[in-house]
Amino acid sequence: MALKQVSSNKCFEGFQKVFEHDSAELKCKMKFGIYLPPKAETGRCPVLYWLSGLTCTEQNFITKAGFHQAAAEHGLIVVAPDTSPRGCNIEGEDESWDFGTGAGFYVDATEDPWKTNYRMYSYIKDELPKLINANFPTDPERMSISGHSMGGHGALILALKNPGKYKSVSAFAPICNPIQCQWGKKAFGGYLGSDVSKWEAYDATQLVKSYPDSHLDILIDQGKDDQFLSAGQLLPDNFIAACTERKIPVVFRLQQGYDHSYFFIATFINDHIKHHAKYLNA
Repeated sequence: MALKQVSSNKCFEGFQKVFEHDSAELKCKMKFGIYLPPKAETGRCPVLYWLSGLTCTEQNFITKAGFHQAAAEHGLIVVAPDTSPRGCNIEGEDESWDFGTGAGFYVDATEDPWKTNYRMYSYIKDELPKLINANFPTDPERMSISGHSMGGHGALILALKNPGKYKSVSAFAPICNPIQCQWGKKAFGGYLGSDVSKWEAYDATQLVKSYPDSHLDILIDQGKDDQFLSAGQLLPDNFIAACTERKIPVVFRLQQGYDHSYFFIATFINDHIKHHAKYLNA
């Protein structure tokens, strides 16, 4: 599959690049950011996938999070895809900020008119890793996943739905129980239809209840002053309770004074890079 390089910038002796490709899964052109640490010049490196939140593109994380130095030091390739298909000319795709463009929710849509293009779950799980592994010096056996908000939801469900695929998982302010919050109800209703049992297949709090073993070390950071926490959109307590019941280890850190922004992410991203490096470089 042909990759077209959009940009390349030297950063901490490695390179932050952006590529464009034609996605077979999403049936449109997609962009992703990829950071290649200095170690990628001489050998294969583990990969951390980062999933961004509502309204984001591949640019938000690579320009705002400040992860490059830690990724360079630990020898991690970091891949940051876009959050939805783009320019599919679907009626209504640009009408609201929390549904359609920029709001793929990392599900495979089953409803018209979304089901042809809105297949972000399969894109992240299958198509993108195959593309990355075929074109960059990766170690396909060493892969982890992280994300923020909608992307934190995406990271958690991908790890929980695919035991053993990812060495570790972390999230910033994830949407933990989407079937119980307004964002989730809107997105899942639109993409998956009215049958709530179908929604449960993409809900981390539901998925953790049937996760087959405890070999998944989860790190979650949540800002205590996050406006979406107080609005009931994130519901981390529900997820923590489900993990506790199943004896699945989760480190949940409620960070005093922090909100939902990239200032929060930039403050704690090094901790997350270290968390993943511990498993990826073991």
